Amino acid sequence: MNLISSDDLSRDQINRIFKIADDLKDNRVEITIKEHATMALLFEKPSLRTRVSFEVAMAQLGGHSIYLEKQTTHIGTGETLADTARVLSSYCDFIVVRTFEQSEVMEIAENSTAPVINALTDVEHPTQALTDVYTILQHTGKLKDTKIAFLGPVWHNVANSLMLIAAKLGAEVALVGPKDAQPNSIYFNKAREYSKVSFYDSIEEGLEDAEIVYTDTFIDMGHIKGSSDYVKTDQEKHAEELKRQFAPYQLNAKAMSYASKTALVMHDLPAHRGQEITDEMIDGPRSIVWEQAANKLLMAKAILLYLSEGGRSR
Repeated sequence: MNLISSDDLSRDQINRIFKIADDLKDNRVEITIKEHATMALLFEKPSLRTRVSFEVAMAQLGGHSIYLEKQTTHIGTGETLADTARVLSSYCDFIVVRTFEQSEVMEIAENSTAPVINALTDVEHPTQALTDVYTILQHTGKLKDTKIAFLGPVWHNVANSLMLIAAKLGAEVALVGPKDAQPNSIYFNKAREYSKVSFYDSIEEGLEDAEIVYTDTFIDMGHIKGSSDYVKTDQEKHAEELKRQFAPYQLNAKAMSYASKTALVMHDLPAHRGQEITDEMIDGPRSIVWEQAANKLLMAKAILLYLSEGGRSR
């Protein structure tokens, strides 16, 4: 059992992961992870919250972690992903991968005898989406018919995974951004098989009656594929243009005035204050951003325990 895509999980499996998280939070669960379990983190892109949450989760569950930068392993000198997966899975009980292409995580999973977890690719971030939806459930008590508005970069990996997980649990999802910033059609159409998912270029229409207003950084930052040094991505090279394009879609007091009066603010971090979100929103009384961030540790533990039991939906 792997966690490669948000679409890998059925509704029952999502609920099973959330049940494990609830049990952990309330100290109702017996830790059943393999004694002295080892987790390899194979990362090609920078990370703070995802890396630390998984490393701490494994430590708290009694296991150990090994952090591997992809650029400093033999992958960078010609070893295939398949060979790397075979070797790592012979040593480790879990492999957590953060890379560019979704196909790379899939290739590792196909050749690994250990569970593989997608810790972010250019098109998906399933562990973040699980954390986000779990956090929403803690506050709303339900997902069915809850309206979640994602404001800004609607084609981002976070938006793709979030709309799939949320739609599978019956939430309504509104993607809100400029006309020429269309959502990823594959994930958009898949999510619409489960629930109402719409795209709006009008903030007033998109945020109407929204109970959750979520945003993400306008500019995707990180290493360019194949570089061991920090090099600007294409989005960073055109940062000023993107800032102008998305400026009207900033999550601020005016935008929140179009949502429900009790709507909550979310951001997956890191936040670029004054760009996609204002201090007033991220630090205000309606923000659940810091709880959302804290839940990444809880969700990392729940995912590891879920995969260690074979991905059952009992």
